[in-house]
Amino acid sequence: MINQINNFFEKLLKNFGSAFLLFARLVIAYGFFEPALNKWNNITDTASWFESLGIPLPLLNVYISASIESLGVVLLALGLLTRAISLPLIVTMTVAIFTVHIGNGFSSGDNGFEIPLYFLLFLGFFASFGAGKYSFDNYFSKK
Repeated sequence: MINQINNFFEKLLKNFGSAFLLFARLVIAYGFFEPALNKWNNITDTASWFESLGIPLPLLNVYISASIESLGVVLLALGLLTRAISLPLIVTMTVAIFTVHIGNGFSSGDNGFEIPLYFLLFLGFFASFGAGKYSFDNYFSKK
């Protein structure tokens, strides 16, 4: 009985997986857009903030994180090199959680680690399962 119900829903929803991966990629890409833009527009202020957080080589790390986030916006939106860009973005989110958010608890309303954790989980899905059918990764893998 349980198996029949699972099979029914699997067949019903089978074609929605790639659409949801596309939507998730676009949402996560959009989520990285403003932080990346803010870093590029305020390099020295962000470096000072990074330094106050105890991040070593703050100016270099601003350039690295801004570059990774900017590249992530483009590659996630296109579904191009999705697994590859997900890994440095996972590192970025891990650093953000442990340097900025964890001291504020879980709740996003308190600037906690809730939202960065969701980003981290979605990036883990992209790294594990790829970009889905609606992506350049899929297009190029067929050639």
